[in-house]
Amino acid sequence: MPQLDVSTFSAQLFWLAVWFVILYVLMAKIGLPRIAVAIEARRQRREDDLARAQRLKSEAEAVSADFQRTMSAARAEAQAVIKEASDRLAAEAAERQRALTTALAEQIETAERRIAASKDQALTEMRGIAIDVGQSVVEKLTGSPPNAAKLTAAVDSVLAGQLR
Repeated sequence: MPQLDVSTFSAQLFWLAVWFVILYVLMAKIGLPRIAVAIEARRQRREDDLARAQRLKSEAEAVSADFQRTMSAARAEAQAVIKEASDRLAAEAAERQRALTTALAEQIETAERRIAASKDQALTEMRGIAIDVGQSVVEKLTGSPPNAAKLTAAVDSVLAGQLR
């Protein structure tokens, strides 16, 4: 193997040094500046992204705060509308209740008048029936017609006693 030949060591070391210097100069002048530029571009892009993220976060917080204000205003408005509708419906229900109470009172009064009229009519008819029945009974028992004034007074006193 020619690399292990001792007579060629000095030439190999010379060329090793020459290529080392050439590669070192090429790396120092061309490769490393390009790498430094790429690293700096990445660092700058990362800082820009972080700044943009911070700005977007601030904007999002502002939008969120505005949204919360809008929602609280909408909730307050909805509560006011609900309260107004509730009050209006309660007032309408109270008015309907009053109207119904008035109508029922009128119907009750009318029914009481009709009942009283029916009662009076029934009592009048009962009085007449009682007098007729009394005359018939007395006439069949005694064979002679009873005194109409006495019979009427007796029926009226019995009816008056039962009505109390």
